Amino acid sequence: MPELISLDEAEKLEVEDVHELYRTYINKSQVRLMTSFGFGRELIDHAEGAYVHTRDGRAILDFTGGVGVLNHGHNHPRILAARRRFQEQRRMEVHKTYFSPYLAALGHNLAAVLPGDLTRSFLPNSGAEAVEGAVKLAYKYHGGRRRQILRADNSFHGKLLGSGGLTGGTQNHFEFPTIPGIRTFGYDDIDSVRQVLAGARDARGRSDVYALLIEPFSASTMRWCSEEFLRELRELCTAEDIVLIFDEIYTGWGKTGSMFYFTRYEGLVPDVVTTSKSFGGGKSSISAYVAREPIFHKAYDNMTDAMMQSTSTTYYGFGEETATAIEAISIAVEDDYPGRARALEAVLRPGLDRIRKTYPDLIADVCGAGALFGVFLSGGPKLLDLVGKLPTGGLANDPLIRTKIITAAVIHTLYRKHDVYTYNTLNGRSPLVVSPPLVAGPEEAERFLDALDATLAEGMNRLLGRFIRERVSSW
Repeated sequence: MPELISLDEAEKLEVEDVHELYRTYINKSQVRLMTSFGFGRELIDHAEGAYVHTRDGRAILDFTGGVGVLNHGHNHPRILAARRRFQEQRRMEVHKTYFSPYLAALGHNLAAVLPGDLTRSFLPNSGAEAVEGAVKLAYKYHGGRRRQILRADNSFHGKLLGSGGLTGGTQNHFEFPTIPGIRTFGYDDIDSVRQVLAGARDARGRSDVYALLIEPFSASTMRWCSEEFLRELRELCTAEDIVLIFDEIYTGWGKTGSMFYFTRYEGLVPDVVTTSKSFGGGKSSISAYVAREPIFHKAYDNMTDAMMQSTSTTYYGFGEETATAIEAISIAVEDDYPGRARALEAVLRPGLDRIRKTYPDLIADVCGAGALFGVFLSGGPKLLDLVGKLPTGGLANDPLIRTKIITAAVIHTLYRKHDVYTYNTLNGRSPLVVSPPLVAGPEEAERFLDALDATLAEGMNRLLGRFIRERVSSW
């Protein structure tokens, strides 16, 4: 009989034990990376709403929003109740040869929330799978006759072989094999799109592009597309019969002040939209791509191809996951999550602008929408020279390492001295991300702003000095 760690024993592990198990069985470099940037040094006892509570009794205000997962916050009571109900009634999970009332209802609800004829859903597990499913749908729609797909130069669509190849930002420092025919255009640059389209034609002058994939709001770079660009993109794709895919995996369910970022523009409808993260209410690993009826009908709505749309068949549309998503959508609609995001923006935008003006040498820029902002930090040449001499190992080759360490120093002080949890993106210019869950209120936003102001008031020399001393001792 193998020696197994029981659930009770796992819950009693100390942080040093967890580190050692990670080093032995998961990834030792992950432990070094996390602890080098100031995290992973304590364990969480429980989490609720906008707060996580450590084993040593600290209540941490979570302004990461679970990197897009936690619009509903931690352990939303209605989400927990929906999952308990499913479990207590012993509902069936797998439905490959039985129809699921949960899946049927969730498909209806997605269509009810989304505009136009975005009515046909498929429900895999992750955002990357949703992206690959949408791309697969577009390729099948054209019967394999077109061979090229367009993505933006700052895109982030996942880390699978296909979605990783469609990611155009700085995440891709190692080249994996991927799907063929990927071409790149400039984000929010319609002339760049036109230029790429002009060069993507077959011998008879017809378009060879089967899909164009874009994030209307890029959560990893804090950039967004203008209304004019999105509408012209829609017109181009319609004229060329190119499947237009909007990736709203992070920005869906109210995060930026509208239910999806693109839905703020009346009459704008992509051919496919992808969603994940908060779609599962912070508890369920579920995603979706939702297609316009004519696109889906041509690709899959026949007896031969009816089961071909799968990207992951085993766990597609599991019962408890779909039941959770039904409740998550209901909460987002009934509690007006777009309105909650706008209320947070009403506090965050002027507060961040005030702090930027107070510390012009430390903050290069602030931008965002709703409950999603990026604070782009900077430092003087001497500080950057000091950071460049740090013993960062393999990270020394990262062109953004100096920016990341400056940002990490601010994040570290927010966390250690003010009990506020934030993060920085790994793509684009690596801003400090302000991404509260939508269950947070104006008082939490004010608390964050006060903490950021107090942190920057210490000066970058002191912030970096404290951060470097602690990191060097760990290295």
